[in-house]
Amino acid sequence: MPYAHITGWGMSVPETVLTNDDLAKIIDTNDEWIRGHTGIRERRIASENQFPSTLAVDASIKALQVANLKPTDIDLIICATSSPEYIFPATACLIQDELGATKAGAFDLLAACTGFIYATNMAAQSIRSGSIRNALVIGAETLSRFVDWKDRNTCILFGDGAGAFVLQASDQPGGVLSAVMHSDGSGGDALSLPGGGSHIPATEASIHEGKHYIHMDGKKVFRFATRVMGQAAKEVLELAGLTTNDVQWIIPHQANFRIIETAAKYLKMPLDKFIINVDRYGNTSTASIPIATVEAVEKGLLKNGDKIVLVGFGAGLTWGALAAEWTGPIPAEHKVHPESYRTWARTRSFMRRIVRFIEGLIWGRDS
Repeated sequence: MPYAHITGWGMSVPETVLTNDDLAKIIDTNDEWIRGHTGIRERRIASENQFPSTLAVDASIKALQVANLKPTDIDLIICATSSPEYIFPATACLIQDELGATKAGAFDLLAACTGFIYATNMAAQSIRSGSIRNALVIGAETLSRFVDWKDRNTCILFGDGAGAFVLQASDQPGGVLSAVMHSDGSGGDALSLPGGGSHIPATEASIHEGKHYIHMDGKKVFRFATRVMGQAAKEVLELAGLTTNDVQWIIPHQANFRIIETAAKYLKMPLDKFIINVDRYGNTSTASIPIATVEAVEKGLLKNGDKIVLVGFGAGLTWGALAAEWTGPIPAEHKVHPESYRTWARTRSFMRRIVRFIEGLIWGRDS
C-alpha cells in the first residue's frame, strides 16, 4: 500500500489589503477592539476579476512547480471551498479546465473551514487505496462576496485567498500519517449562509432580508472551537502513535488568535510551536491552513522530516485534524514547466467548445 506524500505547495492572495483602520471608516469599530478580540489587523480582498478558480489556478501552478509535476499527470482535483462560483458546475472543474489537467476527475468538497483537512484526507486515502497516484487539493475562497459590510460581527473576520497541495504516491514511509473528521449538524445554525440553496432560493424578499450574507453566533462558535481544536489534535496524534513531544509544528485554522491560544493551553504546548498568520489574512476559511503552511515553508520553519498537525473547525458544525511527516518533492530527472500548459489548456478548451457547437448543429438538424 503506497504512502501519500505532500510534494508540492502554493498560495495566492489578492493584492488589495483591507486594514482595521479602513473598516473603522465604514462601521462602528476600531483597530484596538478588532485586534483584542480576534488578533486580526488586516485581510485581503479579491478584485472584481478574481474568483476562487482564478486564485486556485495561481496557487495550483505554484504547487505543481514545486512538485515538478505536469497538469496532465494529475488524477484527481478536490477543491474545498465555502464560496463556490456556482452551485454547479463545480469550481474544481473550472480549475481542471484552466490547468489542462485532462485526465483528472474533479469535484468540490463543502465542509466549511474544515474542508481542506477533509479534502487532503480524501486525496490521501485515494492514493493509499491504489486507485490514483497524483492528486491536487485546493482551498480557495472569496468570502468577501458574502459578507454584510454593515455587520461588524462578521465583516471584520473574513478574507480571500487560495492555497494548494500536491499529494503523490510513494513507496517511502512518510506523508499523511492519520486523520480524523467529525461533524455535528445540530449546531448548523451557529454559522451559516442561509440563502442561495434550494431551501431559500434567491428572491427579492430573501435579498432584502439579508439571507445571502454570512450569519454567525460568535459566542457559540467560539465555545465550540475552543473545545474541539485541542481535542482533535490530540486524537489524530494518538492514531498516528505520536505525542505532542514528537510534533515540530501545529498548523491551525486561522480564525481567531484567542482560539489558537486556547488550543495551545489544552495541548500544553508553547504557542511558538503554532504557525500563526491570522493577523495578516483574517479567516480565509478553507485556504487558511495551506496558506499558513506555504508561508512556514518559505520562512524556512518547516523542514523535511518534521511531524506536523493540521487542525481546524468550521460551519456544519465540522472539525478535524491531520497528522503528517513533511518530506517535500519526490526527486525527478527532468524539470517540467506546468505553467506552460495554460496556453495549451485554453486552446484545447476553445476547440472542445467548437466541437460541441458543431455537434449541436448536426444533432439539431437531425431532430
